[in-house]
Amino acid sequence: MKATPNGLDISRYGFAVTKKVGKAVQRNRVKRLLREIMRLQSLKSGWDIVFIARSVAVNADYHELEQAVTRLLNRAQLLETGE
Repeated sequence: MKATPNGLDISRYGFAVTKKVGKAVQRNRVKRLLREIMRLQSLKSGWDIVFIARSVAVNADYHELEQAVTRLLNRAQLLETGE
């Protein structure tokens, strides 16, 4: 994951899933899962985030990917807190 401030009132995110991950069906499945995971996250405003998928993501289920994304966002301190 790479993150950089964007100076906007919103956060944007994207996904880089190369052919090393797998064929088109597998790459699209990983992107669909990541999009759904990010849709349900509450991010801090003002960040551009790019997730770089690795080949192990093909064999991961939804919950494993969700835990990985949440762990990365927590580590980067990009999740909204309930304060």
